[in-house]
Amino acid sequence: MKKKYYCNPLNLPYRYQFTKRGYGGQFEPDFHIYREAADPSLVSFRGVYYLFPSMTAGFFTSSELHTWDFHEFVGEMPVFDYAPDVRPIGEYLYFCASHRGTPCSFFRSKNPLTEPFEEIRGTFDFWDPALFQDDDGRLYFYWGCTNTDPIYGVELDPDTMAPLSDPKPLIFYNIEERGYERVGNDHIPPKTVEETAAMVEMMLKRMQQMPGASAGKTEAELRSYLETMFGNYPYIEGAWMTKHQGKYYLQYAITGTQYNVYGDGVFVSDAPLGPFAPARNNPYSYKPGGFMNGAGHGSTLVDPRLGVWHISTMQISHNHDFERRIGLWKAGFDEDGELYCDQRYGDWPVSMEGKPFEKPEWMLLSYGKSVTVSSGVQAEAVTDENCHTWWKAGCSANAWVQIDLGQVMDVRAVQINFMDDNVKTEDPALEKVHVGMTEMRYIDSSRQYTRWLLEGSMDSEHYFTIEDKREAETDLPHDLIVMEDGCRLRYLKLTVLSLPYGEEICVSGVRAFGFSDGACPAQVTHVETERLSDLDILFKWEDQQAVGYNILWGCAPDRLYHSYMVYGKTEQKIGALVKGQPLFFRVDAFNECGIAEGIVQGAD
Repeated sequence: MKKKYYCNPLNLPYRYQFTKRGYGGQFEPDFHIYREAADPSLVSFRGVYYLFPSMTAGFFTSSELHTWDFHEFVGEMPVFDYAPDVRPIGEYLYFCASHRGTPCSFFRSKNPLTEPFEEIRGTFDFWDPALFQDDDGRLYFYWGCTNTDPIYGVELDPDTMAPLSDPKPLIFYNIEERGYERVGNDHIPPKTVEETAAMVEMMLKRMQQMPGASAGKTEAELRSYLETMFGNYPYIEGAWMTKHQGKYYLQYAITGTQYNVYGDGVFVSDAPLGPFAPARNNPYSYKPGGFMNGAGHGSTLVDPRLGVWHISTMQISHNHDFERRIGLWKAGFDEDGELYCDQRYGDWPVSMEGKPFEKPEWMLLSYGKSVTVSSGVQAEAVTDENCHTWWKAGCSANAWVQIDLGQVMDVRAVQINFMDDNVKTEDPALEKVHVGMTEMRYIDSSRQYTRWLLEGSMDSEHYFTIEDKREAETDLPHDLIVMEDGCRLRYLKLTVLSLPYGEEICVSGVRAFGFSDGACPAQVTHVETERLSDLDILFKWEDQQAVGYNILWGCAPDRLYHSYMVYGKTEQKIGALVKGQPLFFRVDAFNECGIAEGIVQGAD
């Protein structure tokens, strides 16, 4: 039986969003157009796996977490509300989503594939919800998504879904002790003091001019609130509860979805409403390096058949901060009950059947390789392992890119990644646009197609077909082609026929994986460390002429659960440390032939 493989970001038909920012009925003149799926809830219900992401106007199902089928909702649902939460409770699958300012309803269905959800009218508003039923049948609810308030929890009446008490604050951020909660790429603050002050003054004037916007606050109170809102303070959001061996694991997302360090932390308690304390292994889900970054605001599936999995949000954030994708990760609990997530080679092909922290079966073959194109600019971006750069063809049809692997190699998988760059198309009809308090939005549910031809060659003159999607009825911007038996070739040629809306062809990566003849790189035996603060450390090592390096670290020598993959460099600052916690690390070197594991060391 052949194995099943996947490669992050997940190979899904991410839907296009048309959005305009604004406030008080005044909106930007032009739509931002981008693909988005985020904040995924993954559950098992009646033998089927259900995946509900934000801004999808529907959901996905799978029988094995490998191939996914999309379904439109049956009946009306709040598809423009963010962070959909789903949970099986009794005979029903329960659903709710975020809508700040007005009471949010709950919905339930016995069969979402064929039956509409019935509404249970809401009694309070929330953002980033998470429903949880304990073993004794009692129902709990968690929510929160600001940089001013904590994650809250409360017990609900299972009949009315109304709170049985006042909300209880459960998790506050603490950027003085938990480095992974600090905002900014690599936890470097994105705003200066002067930039924050200017933003505060601008917003203060706006709020003072708008009736009711100040909500009775004095100028000093408004200023203090805005300084927190627009300063370098993290959002804590995206709650999710998992119970394991009598312990309650309350997960939460940190820093902000637009940063490479978007991740999930976890607190643990003996009771569903706490008190909670940070787990030793934090952040739980964290992917700051590699081809595509981000592993925040997700959910954890504990399944008796397939084991433990974590699914979360990955970041592009070029056309809009909320331009995002979905990543799936193997997870688990160690013998001390620490919840962990394997993201060491988190955007390489992964066997569904493998165990967490196993070495990848295939190595990356395409990094830095020579590229030729039919036209356009930034051809080198196709092989630089960075989704934030791309080849732009200068045309919308029949452009090609060719990669020279340098020698004949045994290719087992190719991931083709398309990029949207300033898409232009007709605006949607106004009756289709949802108008909210701070945004206008349209989710395009029309059929779009991404069509291309992938060929291989030994000599760049005679080609054979690897995959032909010239007449595809699909729109997959991160398509994965697996050739488990192998395909020997030196050249890969991708010819793009057309993309959605007739947009200009942009490709951020044609990534080849497989085997190459030769030796692994030399082992990294010595790493210099420089403690920059209680929360930051700089690693430096000697160049081993490797393709790249993976920095692993953790709170014990045998628990190096965190990782940061880098290419083309021999130093990296890590800003995700926890104050006062022991630190152990190693640096692994990898090339096209294999991985040389480093030596585990301790840091002061």
